[in-house]
Amino acid sequence: MSEANFDLHCHSNISDGKLPPAELVARAAGQGVTVLALTDHDDVSGLGPARNAAAEHGIRLINGVEISVSWGVHTLHIVGLQIDPLHPMLVAGLEGIRVGRRERAAKMAEHLDKAGIKNSLEGAYQHADNKNLIGRMHFARFLVAQGIVKDVRTVFKKYLVKGKPGYVGHQWAKLADAVGWINASGGQAVLAHPGRYDMGSAKMLELLEEFRALGGVGIEVVTGSHTPEQYPHFANLAAKFGLLSSRGSDFHAPGEGYRDIGRLPALPTLCTPIWHDWADC
Repeated sequence: MSEANFDLHCHSNISDGKLPPAELVARAAGQGVTVLALTDHDDVSGLGPARNAAAEHGIRLINGVEISVSWGVHTLHIVGLQIDPLHPMLVAGLEGIRVGRRERAAKMAEHLDKAGIKNSLEGAYQHADNKNLIGRMHFARFLVAQGIVKDVRTVFKKYLVKGKPGYVGHQWAKLADAVGWINASGGQAVLAHPGRYDMGSAKMLELLEEFRALGGVGIEVVTGSHTPEQYPHFANLAAKFGLLSSRGSDFHAPGEGYRDIGRLPALPTLCTPIWHDWADC
């Protein structure tokens, strides 16, 4: 199967994407994707509808999730691929994170209220199709809809990030817990979009060393968040640490991100793909 057919990171409206799982799968099929991982933030309830749609479109669906993690002062995302979404440890861990999300959202609304932006919590929930999961993207879409900013990219420059109105620090899952939940469920833990993390090279090496020691097995090399110049850099780090390489668009909605679903270049040739020993791949 061609490498170009893999997209192993995307979001539906179960988390902070806009398309329902079935529509997301249909769009992926239309873009030529043949192996798709649905990796909603901290929630796996979209996998059932996505699997039904995948069967209709002839796509192989990989059970996935993206777990929010606190590592020191940094917030990270760990993608789990080939997980068992019903595993008790994973289910309980994700529920705990969703409770924390709701608490954070209330505090974010308080901060925005002090900045003169009213009714943001109610507004954010209007943009959350899954009321059990609320995140910054829902607040971002509310701010865009109110005409306060022109698009969601601008939101994350002027609001909701450290030092800006609406930012709330939060303690997510521990790295050891997130990797442990994924491994316990039979999955593979992958460090998502490492190029997005604001840390120096020494800290990145420390993170990769700890991630590998905890049982992490992969790193996203080609992703919608990386520039072409970053692909070989993270390919080299994957090789240095003996990690498998993944690729995924991190697609949320048409026109919102940097890459449409399925529209990714190939992994660098030195990479060992995360799917290298998956059956039928």
